Amino acid sequence: MKDALIEKLRNGCVVSCQALEDEPLFGSDIMSAMAVAAEEGGAVAIRANTPQDIEAIKKRCSLPVIGLYKQTYPNSDVYITPTMKEIGAVLSAGAEFVAVDATNQARPDGLQFRQLLERIRYMHPKAIVVADISTYEEGVKAMEMNVDIVSTTMSGYTPYSRQSKDPDIGLVQRLAALKKTPVLAEGRIWTVDECLQCFEAGAHAVVVGTAITRPQEITKRFVKAIHRRNEHASNYSAK
Repeated sequence: MKDALIEKLRNGCVVSCQALEDEPLFGSDIMSAMAVAAEEGGAVAIRANTPQDIEAIKKRCSLPVIGLYKQTYPNSDVYITPTMKEIGAVLSAGAEFVAVDATNQARPDGLQFRQLLERIRYMHPKAIVVADISTYEEGVKAMEMNVDIVSTTMSGYTPYSRQSKDPDIGLVQRLAALKKTPVLAEGRIWTVDECLQCFEAGAHAVVVGTAITRPQEITKRFVKAIHRRNEHASNYSAK
């Protein structure tokens, strides 16, 4: 069953349907509608945050869900499904995959990622574990622990990882070249061309979020481009 679900993602687009509390589209009804739209558009899976959104999406959408639960704890920068409590909630909501922070940052429960993974395997043997990593070394370590999937989600979001406005295609390529564990390309993928570059680099699947599901950020890109164009036109006319 695990292998079949992982294979279903191959060469496909996973759409991340997430909205934070302070964003206009926040709410499980809206996120589930977004997931249905993504399914109609040909997505192979949905990445979703919170048990509430996951449950609502599973009721309306037939695609598998990569679930996560963002929670912040004191004295830890790990917020993507940080403890067994969040992992259990995600899986109970119906997600087939659970995305977990697998970076080297200190966890709120004091566990190492290896220890957390052992507990997941023991308590939720059917769960498909997606390790969200930020560097090549973290990806290699996760593969050596036999996670089911490695995702480049956290590249640029840890202080020691590559900082760039562009997707970390090089990281995708290095990890995929190991031919050990399927690699998801995720993070700052804005264009179709960038998506295709990720596949050329060896990505098993590509996760696209903001470029599809956050209209306020999409609008900002157009508005900034218009402002630059107007400033250029004003400077030119002033000469």
